[in-house]
Amino acid sequence: MLERGCLRRVLFCDEGILSMETAIFEPGGYRYIRGPFQYSGGVAAEPGFSIERVRFRTPLAIEDGFLRIEAHLKKMGLPLTSFCACELRSPAPFTEEGFINFNRSYVGTLERWGIFRDDENPVARSNVCPAVGPPLEPSFQAFSYTVPVAKCDGSFVIAGSAEAPEGQGNYNARIIRLGDQSSEAMREKALYVLCVMENRMAALGKTWTNSTATTVYTVYDFHTFFEDEIVIRGAVNNGLTWVYARPPVEGLDFEMDVRGVLTELII
Repeated sequence: MLERGCLRRVLFCDEGILSMETAIFEPGGYRYIRGPFQYSGGVAAEPGFSIERVRFRTPLAIEDGFLRIEAHLKKMGLPLTSFCACELRSPAPFTEEGFINFNRSYVGTLERWGIFRDDENPVARSNVCPAVGPPLEPSFQAFSYTVPVAKCDGSFVIAGSAEAPEGQGNYNARIIRLGDQSSEAMREKALYVLCVMENRMAALGKTWTNSTATTVYTVYDFHTFFEDEIVIRGAVNNGLTWVYARPPVEGLDFEMDVRGVLTELII
């Protein structure tokens, strides 16, 4: 008989581990989970490399953020291809068309940096919309990159995911319990997202025990199932950060990301 958590994984998650193809981005020193053109499902440092994270003291508009990231990498003596993950903040959830247009603009810089090619994007990403004090335009909150090290520390970053299976068709057709923010609906949304996090980590050979930070992005209450569904699986061994924000596309209600990074800076 399937245990409770395993049964829920079967019921609520169709992003199976077997469907998660990984590849190595050699110029960056990391491997990644293949995803849609705008981001990968997650990244992990290859042997001889470690991932470091930098958070901006104040979010920077996309163009300014890319310039600051480029300057930081050059100062560190690192190639632009070492850029492996980022966290964005946007003014409000996009329409589906608006999200596609934004993403096409965003990946243009990655293409110039020699990272994005033929709709293949190795860079992991989270993009959420603060409900209080949002930026005036899409902005960088943080970014991650690889550095050469004598011994790999197993660092990784899992991209943000909300309660909509990736695939063809519009978001409204894929969002779990669209328009329903009841306690049971939020539990169902969270179970799906938790499963995606676990499957993405598994694809990179990681588990919750390897994580250093877990973040939830929602404006809705999740305390009714916090212990039963999130704490019990070890997702908050290092605590949990709740960012009062919405996912980036209209209709989505619950997003998470996870990382295991030992070096973090603020600039």
